[in-house]
Amino acid sequence: MTLTPKETSLLKDLKGQERLCWEKYDKYACDACSQELKNLFSEMAMTEKQHFDSINQMLKGTVPQMPTGLRNENNRWCTRVQYADEQSRNIDRFLCTDMLASEKHASSLYDVSVFEFTDPAARKALNHIQAEEQQHGEKLYAYMSQNGMYSAE
Repeated sequence: MTLTPKETSLLKDLKGQERLCWEKYDKYACDACSQELKNLFSEMAMTEKQHFDSINQMLKGTVPQMPTGLRNENNRWCTRVQYADEQSRNIDRFLCTDMLASEKHASSLYDVSVFEFTDPAARKALNHIQAEEQQHGEKLYAYMSQNGMYSAE
């Protein structure tokens, strides 16, 4: 696959966003107060690292092979957590809110990129990664909602 200058620029932006998400999830897995959230962040860090690697492949001219469909999870992140104190809950709320904002931003970057790429296989790969980003947002929302951390206000 030969990239246009615009496609190269978009991939560099995506690579930076994936690195940021991956590093934040790794850090937040250590900072989270609940074990459930630590596990969720660790799992999503691994996926973000895979996205980072896929974008690197595309920058080198190779469209990565993507799995068909998304993993169907029964939203095991809908568990209600018993926090020891309000401070711990507030720390986890902050981490979740920050990562949800990061996922929204990443998804919007993928949305633009899908429309800008000329290669159908590249568009399909980017679309798959975007769907996984949206799935991350869904998991974060489920955790936050179940634990009274999400406010639409």
